[in-house]
Amino acid sequence: FYKMNLIQNETYKMKFRYFSLMEDCRTILYSSKKLFKKDQTFLIDDIESVRKGRQTEGLKKYTDSSEEQMCFSIMFKGHNKCLDFMADSKEEADRWVASLQKLINHVDNLNKKQKSEHWFISCMRKVDKNNDNKLTLKELKHLLRHVNIEVDDTYAEEIFKKCDTSNSGTLEDLEIEEFYNHLTKREEINVIYAKYAETQGEMSAGNLLNFLLNEQREQATMESALKLIEKYELDEAAKQKKHMTKDGFIMYLNHEDGSIFNPAHSLVYQDMSQPLNHYFISSSHNTYLMEDQLKGPSSTEGYVNALMKSCRCVELDCWDGPNGEPVIYHGYTLTSKVLFKDVIRAIKDYAFKTSQYPVILSLENHCTVEQQKLMAHHLINILGSALVTKPLGDTMPTNLPSPEELKGKFLVKGKRLNKLDAVFSNNNTVEEETVSEEDEAADCKENSQKAKSKKSKIKLATELSDIVIYCKSVHFGGFEHARDNQSFYEMSSLKESKALQLADTSATAFIHHNMDKLTRIYPAGSRTDSSNYNPVPLWNVGCQIVALNFQTHTKEMQFNQGRFRPNGFCGYILKPEFQRSLSSQFNPQSLTNGPWLQKKILHVMVISAQQLPKVNKDKEKSIVDPLVKVEIQGVAADNAKKMTNHIENNGFNPMWNEKFEFPISVPELALLRFVVEDYDTASQNDHIGQYCLPLTSVQNGYRQVPLLTKKGVSIPSAGLFVHIMLMDQQ
Repeated sequence: FYKMNLIQNETYKMKFRYFSLMEDCRTILYSSKKLFKKDQTFLIDDIESVRKGRQTEGLKKYTDSSEEQMCFSIMFKGHNKCLDFMADSKEEADRWVASLQKLINHVDNLNKKQKSEHWFISCMRKVDKNNDNKLTLKELKHLLRHVNIEVDDTYAEEIFKKCDTSNSGTLEDLEIEEFYNHLTKREEINVIYAKYAETQGEMSAGNLLNFLLNEQREQATMESALKLIEKYELDEAAKQKKHMTKDGFIMYLNHEDGSIFNPAHSLVYQDMSQPLNHYFISSSHNTYLMEDQLKGPSSTEGYVNALMKSCRCVELDCWDGPNGEPVIYHGYTLTSKVLFKDVIRAIKDYAFKTSQYPVILSLENHCTVEQQKLMAHHLINILGSALVTKPLGDTMPTNLPSPEELKGKFLVKGKRLNKLDAVFSNNNTVEEETVSEEDEAADCKENSQKAKSKKSKIKLATELSDIVIYCKSVHFGGFEHARDNQSFYEMSSLKESKALQLADTSATAFIHHNMDKLTRIYPAGSRTDSSNYNPVPLWNVGCQIVALNFQTHTKEMQFNQGRFRPNGFCGYILKPEFQRSLSSQFNPQSLTNGPWLQKKILHVMVISAQQLPKVNKDKEKSIVDPLVKVEIQGVAADNAKKMTNHIENNGFNPMWNEKFEFPISVPELALLRFVVEDYDTASQNDHIGQYCLPLTSVQNGYRQVPLLTKKGVSIPSAGLFVHIMLMDQQ
């Protein structure tokens, strides 16, 4: 069937392609009819989703609506590439979508050991030049380099001779399996297992319970130990005896129960019935942009990407468009434009796929009244009953509703012509009138030479004003002014520099302001490269909507991913009690005694890493020299960074056994971040992988740390093995 390929200049080429699934059930090969045209492949692992219908901008633009059911798209992880397809019939398209989904589910459900084996087999295929499923000594040396380990020729020959039990000069079948087992032997785990395997060389349920209590510091019982054996033990004979073998123990360590991240936090576990302003809310800035803010493309895909990462507040920068239709783009720049109604449709389709909790649509309105009326029409028509157009209940509320009450709902943030209580009066009619621009819009103008002479007021359509209910935008006039004049449903947006200054000089007042009102923070207009600011100091003072450029994969976005990892990755995190209680005098800049002060020592031992990816895949002989950075981000007193030595020429199974200590004062606001880099003497270290999570979600003991790319995509098979202990300071 057909593959339609979107070229850089936004033209489409329709090409006929043959697709086939290779025998590893993880690789799809496609070939052209043209002679001498090289076959290409992609991995099932790299597919983020399969979308049925004309869901991409390319398919919408270059196919007819009558072909809707014959179209589908493959979206790839970590970048904006996709493959668009049109089959010959609806039935054929359905078969392909269902089959691809089965393959994705199969790969997702592989355990760590199976993923490791698959990865090893794919590496072996690449070095087995004559495809005879055998390894010569030369091919074995290539394979070692391919899996990111450098050994001298003598050692390579030793391994080869040891495994070549048939003395055939090649490794095949069981000999290759023996070589794999030799290569993946985990000496550090052997030591731990041997210490507790006190029952005929295996761990009984009682031995496992001792390990869980003494090493993992879990509140474990005999019942929970038996459940782990049932869940992870592969050997049926051992399972019958209620024993855990070493293979079962490795399985346990490599899965969620052995992860550094508390698996209980992978579900929604927090109280979701408190007012909206009591939560940190995952928020995006300039959501429509795919790249920089000067000439990058605008796309509905930006909204899809952010929403699928559980972002709960997206930004819509609205301007008059041709044919009376409003568009979204970054004003006064060369960024491309996307129709407002297409964005609203995309938001409706993807808002609640990863989280059921409410989505805030932050409008930056630059439109004339006529196009504003059309914006309101599209919002009401497309979003339907999911759009909040009046307060919940029959009486004027006194505080914001909760995420639980607003499940599946959209809130519009923008300017409003009158007070909210007018909704409950007999005279709710209001004339269109001029209002001040959003603060961010005014800042944007300041950064644009072209627009300096423009007025900073716009006329607001009543239709658009009337659907702003719980998030009315008002100018920030100081904490005292806000306390005396601002209603609970009125919120301000602050530029990062102003917000950071207030966080530094008036932290306690800022925290109290955020106890009954929402505050949105946005990046400075001077960040034309879509770079990000550090959100942590603003979370420290209770700011809820700390908007970041999701399209820019910086360490600040990794902090964001870490902050929102718990609570089912739903985009809402309940703030600590001391950021919600009116009696609190918490100041992150100047720590005094109070419920926030829980002095701890975090002990981190970086033990080893497994199967780190090659940084320079083009150079076969390039092997990484990995090092690990461990970082705490929280209140200023807790911020710290430590680093291991680098290990030369071993990305496959490097071992450090290095210990660090971090004094912690406010654990409820601390994030723990691991970064693995490839050491370079001559230039900046290359990034290999990272992982970030709140300290309150860390599990003690021997733990596996999964590794993600800069873009937050999981790196299959790769990970760190660490020992963690968070203890009270003596």
